[in-house]
Amino acid sequence: MTTVYDFTVKDRAGNDVDLGTYRGKLLMIVNTATGCGFTPHYEPLEQMYRDLRDKGFEILDFPCNQFGDQAPGSDEEIHSFCTLKFGTEFPQFSKIDVNGDTASPLFAFLATEKPFEGFGKGIKNAALNKFADMNNKKYGDKAYIKWNFTKFLIDREGRVISRFEPTADMIDVRKAVEQAL
Repeated sequence: MTTVYDFTVKDRAGNDVDLGTYRGKLLMIVNTATGCGFTPHYEPLEQMYRDLRDKGFEILDFPCNQFGDQAPGSDEEIHSFCTLKFGTEFPQFSKIDVNGDTASPLFAFLATEKPFEGFGKGIKNAALNKFADMNNKKYGDKAYIKWNFTKFLIDREGRVISRFEPTADMIDVRKAVEQAL
């Protein structure tokens, strides 16, 4: 059975990182962007990381520029923005694609394990769905991730246990993390 530990990703410097090094940790893997309306999610993510990392929790941040060009900077520019504006300390990896033929195999796996089930109800969510559909038409059946700040919760054995769309309340996300710990 495939788990997240079977994947290798690139760090900001372009070096290979075997995700098996996170074996035994509860992980949250998230695709991010610095110019998105959901960028403020960095704040509760960082707070959760600071509060829970000593209990074996890690957040793995993968910037992505596939949604309205909202992460246009270099890996270092993105990292500087996140550390200066939000004080992020959790690991941030090299910018990736999460959709299409160039999609990160990790994100294709995550999305296959926990497919998109909708953004939820309400006007804001309906508007995001319309915007996401327009953006993702070019990826066809390889539109794995619908928008920035999609979060996947991974258990200590490397299995995907939850998917949270960017519209999910961060209080609910934190509750799920605390319960999984």
